[in-house]
Amino acid sequence: MKKHCYAIAALAGAISLVLMASGCSSGNADPRAEAPPPVVVEHEDTANLFRVDHPEQYPLVSAGETVEAPQLNVTGSVSPDISRNVPVISLASGRVVEIKARLGDTVSKGQLLLRVQSADISQAFSDYRQALADETLAKAQLDRSQLLYQHGAIALNDLQVAQDTEEKAKVTVETTLDHLRVLGADVNNPSALVNVYAPVSGVITDQEVTVAAGTQGLSSPNAFTISDLSHVWILCDVYENDLPFVRLGEYADIHLNAYPDVHLRGRIGNIGPILDPNIRTAKVRLEVPNPGILRLGMFATATFYGPKLETHATVPADAVLHLHDRDWVYTPAGNSQFHRVEVTSGKMLPGKGQEILTGIKPGDQVVANALDLQSTVEQ
Repeated sequence: MKKHCYAIAALAGAISLVLMASGCSSGNADPRAEAPPPVVVEHEDTANLFRVDHPEQYPLVSAGETVEAPQLNVTGSVSPDISRNVPVISLASGRVVEIKARLGDTVSKGQLLLRVQSADISQAFSDYRQALADETLAKAQLDRSQLLYQHGAIALNDLQVAQDTEEKAKVTVETTLDHLRVLGADVNNPSALVNVYAPVSGVITDQEVTVAAGTQGLSSPNAFTISDLSHVWILCDVYENDLPFVRLGEYADIHLNAYPDVHLRGRIGNIGPILDPNIRTAKVRLEVPNPGILRLGMFATATFYGPKLETHATVPADAVLHLHDRDWVYTPAGNSQFHRVEVTSGKMLPGKGQEILTGIKPGDQVVANALDLQSTVEQ
């Protein structure tokens, strides 16, 4: 009985020693060895990945290649060439009694535009006639003085006074005659009415006068403004980041909204030195010969070209899907799947082609008709 108790006590002691040993060794355990393995997240773009039952029904085409200079399209408007704007003014003050042209009319040089009744003209004719009379009298006195001097009846001093009077009278006549010409009067037809003629040929683009209105010469607004529209400007706003596309002296292609089939070219004549502080754009001026269809205020699109050539992909136009204001193409992804890739479309090419700026590269395969595949995907 005692031996059995001793055996039980020995067993209990051995168990306690094992527990104590395991408790002492637990302080050196590595917690990382007991932690679960790290989680590996595998990302898969399933939003633009589609599986179809019969992929062979959607033929594929390889993207082509085009090498061109990068293009920048900006909008602009037709404006008159300021250097070809000529004001029409009347230096004679008075009242407008007749107008022979109106805003928008095409006039030729020397055409009568308006008539002004002016007291300035009446006074100028009066001064001119008086100067003529004084010159006639001075000429007669000089002739008499020369005759008397030849016979010794007067002194040389008297003859010189007569000569001086005659010269001054001639100067007065010339001055009053120039005054009449400056006012626009016809010397051969004395009248209080002065005719105002067109100084150049062109189109009347501004009118600041009406019948019975008054004019105060240079202090009044210009009666008309005539613009020579044989050459016009197209003013464009180019953003700060796009200014490398614009270089002085080079040419840009111009397309008109009103005449989409007309192709024009304009030379870059000026780049504004000051940017608009609100929208960060510079005014770019294109100088364009007018073939007769450009009208002031007309909208146009100018295409500028970059200095370096770039390579872009080309695909059939049907391969591009327009969805949610974006452009997409479908590329094969294997296992009966197609991947919808967002692209940036460029200009249309001959033969119903489409230039692709970004998204795919030349040689990539795309679905020839993206709309057919899109219809299947939506079902």
